[in-house]
Amino acid sequence: MSEQQIETQTTQTAKTTMSVKETIAYLAEKFPLCFSLEGEAKPLKIGLFQDLAQALENDEKVSKTMIRQAMRGYTMGWRYLNACKEGAERVDLEGKPAGTIDAAQAEHAAQTLAESKKIVAERKAQQRKTERKEFFKKKALEEKKAVKKAHRPKVAKKAEKLTALETSEITKGLTVKVKVGSSVQNATVLAVEKQEARVQLTSGLTLNVTLNSIFS
Repeated sequence: MSEQQIETQTTQTAKTTMSVKETIAYLAEKFPLCFSLEGEAKPLKIGLFQDLAQALENDEKVSKTMIRQAMRGYTMGWRYLNACKEGAERVDLEGKPAGTIDAAQAEHAAQTLAESKKIVAERKAQQRKTERKEFFKKKALEEKKAVKKAHRPKVAKKAEKLTALETSEITKGLTVKVKVGSSVQNATVLAVEKQEARVQLTSGLTLNVTLNSIFS
C-alpha cells in the first residue's frame, strides 16, 4: 500500500469518527453566523448543503455523508423548527440574508414540530406506563413472598437431651451444660458451694446456678 493510499484511508477513518451531534458542533464552529448550538436558531438558505459540500470539500474531518446527516439532524431539531415562522429570514454560511420562510414552509415546519413533540410525549407516556407496571409487578411479587414466608410452618426446635449430674460429679474445671431461663448453654464450673455452683458461660459471663440446673 502506497503512502498516498495509507493517507487516504486514514483520512476516511477520521471522517467517520464524529457523531451527528459532534458534526453539528463542528459546523457551528466553522460557520458560527449560520449554525448555532443554543439560543434562537436561524432558518438556513435553501440549497445550503451544496454550499457546505463545496466549502468543506477538502476538509479532513467531515465527509458529504456526515454533512448531510448533520444537516438533517439540525433542521429536524425543535429549536430550528420553531424558528421557521412565516417571514423569517434565511441565512447563508456567512450569516447573510438568503430568502425568507413562506407560508407553506412555515406550516410544514409547525406540523413537523407538533408531530415530533407528540411522538416524544407518547414515548415518555409509554415509558412511564412500563415503569409503573414493573413497579406494581415487583411490589406484588414481594408481597406474595412475604405472605408465603408468614404462612410457612415453623420447624419446632428439637429439645436438647440433658443428663443430670450427681452432686458429687460436679467439680471445679468441669465442662457442663447449664439451664439459664429457657435456654441451655455451655459453661465451665469455677467453684462449688453447698447447693450452688459458680459457672462461667462461653460468652464470658459468670453466674451462680443451683446444682440441679447443671447437666452433662
